[in-house]
Amino acid sequence: MNDRSIAYFSMEIALEEGMPTYSGGLGVLAGDTIRSAADLQVPMVAVTLIHRKGYFFQHLDSGGWQTEEPVEWNVEDVLEEMPARTSVMIEDRTVHIRAWRHEITGAGGFSVPVYLLDTDLPENSEWDRELTHFLYGGDRHYRFCQEVILGIGGVRMLRALGCRDIRRFHMNEGHAAFLTLELLEEEARKAGRESISSDDIESVRKKCVFTTHTPVPAGHDQFPMDLFERVFVHRKVFLGMEEVFCIDLANHIIKKHMDLSEMRPVFMGGSNINMTYLALNLSHYVNGVAKKHGEVSSLMFSAYKIDAITNGVHAANWVSGPFRELYDRHIPGWRQDNFTLRYALSIPGEEVWQAHMQAKEDMLRYVNRETGAGMEPDVLTVCFARRAASYKRLDLLFNDIERLRNISSGTGPFQVIYAGKAHPQDMGGKETIKRIFQAAESLKGDVRITYLANYDLKLAKMLTAGSDIWLNTPQPPMEASGTSGMKAALNGVPSLSVLDGWWIEGCIEGITGWSIGEDARVKTPGSDWSRDAGFLYDKLEKVIIPMFYHDRNRFINIMRHAIALNGSFFNTQRMMQQYVLNAYFR
Repeated sequence: MNDRSIAYFSMEIALEEGMPTYSGGLGVLAGDTIRSAADLQVPMVAVTLIHRKGYFFQHLDSGGWQTEEPVEWNVEDVLEEMPARTSVMIEDRTVHIRAWRHEITGAGGFSVPVYLLDTDLPENSEWDRELTHFLYGGDRHYRFCQEVILGIGGVRMLRALGCRDIRRFHMNEGHAAFLTLELLEEEARKAGRESISSDDIESVRKKCVFTTHTPVPAGHDQFPMDLFERVFVHRKVFLGMEEVFCIDLANHIIKKHMDLSEMRPVFMGGSNINMTYLALNLSHYVNGVAKKHGEVSSLMFSAYKIDAITNGVHAANWVSGPFRELYDRHIPGWRQDNFTLRYALSIPGEEVWQAHMQAKEDMLRYVNRETGAGMEPDVLTVCFARRAASYKRLDLLFNDIERLRNISSGTGPFQVIYAGKAHPQDMGGKETIKRIFQAAESLKGDVRITYLANYDLKLAKMLTAGSDIWLNTPQPPMEASGTSGMKAALNGVPSLSVLDGWWIEGCIEGITGWSIGEDARVKTPGSDWSRDAGFLYDKLEKVIIPMFYHDRNRFINIMRHAIALNGSFFNTQRMMQQYVLNAYFR
């Protein structure tokens, strides 16, 4: 383990189907990131929590109301328990931690170990044993303690496993930001001190990389100061934060590139601890996850230099079976060099269509078996699958039910497949799912619409390969990146999307797909639902449906360009190379 120089920390990582260690895009990205690190032989080790009860299993009743129950899985059957042990102090208790290992092996045989931290040990109290059970579960106290285990416990576990020479600690979102406190304490201990110096701060900053993933305020974890003092009551170095840590940190960093107002949300009495600011202050490299998101983040956190590395997806993991066979015939070596997918333009159109129809028929067989929707392979199929958060506007398509009915009857038929979970505490997201069920009932007989429960890796692979059009309608500028449309592009599925996140970079109108609304780079803030819905209807009625049914060769050409231009670039192979050059070894 001493050969590992990059430590990647993420609260969630999608490792394998059947392992509920993720909730959505953040975890799927983390898994794809590690896969590409293994392919490229980046000397990485990853750390997350085990989430024994998963995120949740989604139940949808006949009216579309979501309820949840824990997901049980047999950890011992799929992971290797490590003999190493470590612990953290939470309040006045020692919480013992073990780790389970999962190996991700790359195309050339190089492996990246992933360690999943687990507090379900008999020597812990019942409450402490459950701290690694639920992903994003519980109240703020529970979440705070989870982040202590991930950040501080994660660093200690790596040390217990023999990882002594880590060059960079990469925080995938702010959940892991407490690792900076452990690193600071390590520096102080090495110097024989009980307080933190500016040298310690500079040393830790050189080691840390931070990726922020959201412009949505709720996505930036904040905790009250009294919770910090309650949980860390035992730590002498961090007691009296304003007198010791905050002053040294402020004196060192403010002189360089920030003012005191930016320091306030980090550690100030009577205010909150903001995990994003903690990570920002103690990282030498910070990035957003698309060019637009980098700009938005720079406005949100104006005192910091924030770069942008646009997200990607792991090509070999997301290309469906029919397209794998197609690429193997026409583009040998595409797995090793994703950029060679640009040669998809030379693949005969009829072969692209045959591969697509095979993936589509596989998907529709599953959908019809699960829902009885009676969907037909020759009908234009639109898919919308992602987390059911209000800002993602899953129900924008149903802004004008009557117009949808007229488009279907007058221009050409289409059918729609939805999937996605709402967070258990997100009542707005749950109501959105319910509204989609109501719209489906209203359009019965005119447009076939179904909603699939328990959106997961398996279902995502099916939908992104089998749809004809990938729909995305977020409220700009709240889509930091989005990756589902990238997965679709690898399978020749063009996007119809609001110009936000990655689609600003990926959309060449009428070439790789189509835009909804105005360009987020030039429009004024805010977005009108009825206007955006109008743009969406216009594209369906006047462009996409006529092309799909009456100009199939042109539609297939757009499919090929989606692969050649977007699939070849928006992948984690390119993304990881950028991290290596810009963040890890610089």
